[in-house]
Amino acid sequence: MKYGYARVSTAGQARDGNSLECQEKALKEAGAERMFLEKFSGVKDNRPELNKLLKKIQAGDTLIITKLDRIARSLIQGVQLLEDLLNRDIVVFVLNLGIIDNSPTGKLIRNIMLSFSEFEREIIIQRTQEGKAIAKQNPNFQEGRPKKFKREQINHALELLKTNSYKQVYQMTGISPATLGRAKRNLKGAK
Repeated sequence: MKYGYARVSTAGQARDGNSLECQEKALKEAGAERMFLEKFSGVKDNRPELNKLLKKIQAGDTLIITKLDRIARSLIQGVQLLEDLLNRDIVVFVLNLGIIDNSPTGKLIRNIMLSFSEFEREIIIQRTQEGKAIAKQNPNFQEGRPKKFKREQINHALELLKTNSYKQVYQMTGISPATLGRAKRNLKGAK
């Protein structure tokens, strides 16, 4: 059986053909019969779809992935995972590299590519932290995602709640019951 595994870290990831859709298409074209797709960080060892795949795949089967960094984002994790698969007599086919094996050359290529993957991830983290440090110098900096509604809109919705249900206020303002409940609790906690 030929299994395909595709992974993205975020739902919006679409650069360089790394979207789930692009990976799935490439895996199908390479002959994958069953797919395991997930939106999960590659540094996590406990990935639900990867775990299902590892339980299902057997000796003689083939695992197809588009790039080595889709299965692991660290050298140690990648080496352990690939050696486990190869020791179980599972063929590992990476579309942009070919078949990975336990020969000295195969190990060298695998280790170099996994090292680049880990390096790339660490550079992304470093740049993100640098960007955040620069942003924090702005006096208007706010941690996290920007608020969808202004304080005045929330206050108005809370006033409407005095005479209307959560559902009615949601229909009038577009502010979800969960957001209203959170705002109400925060208001009580501030008193």
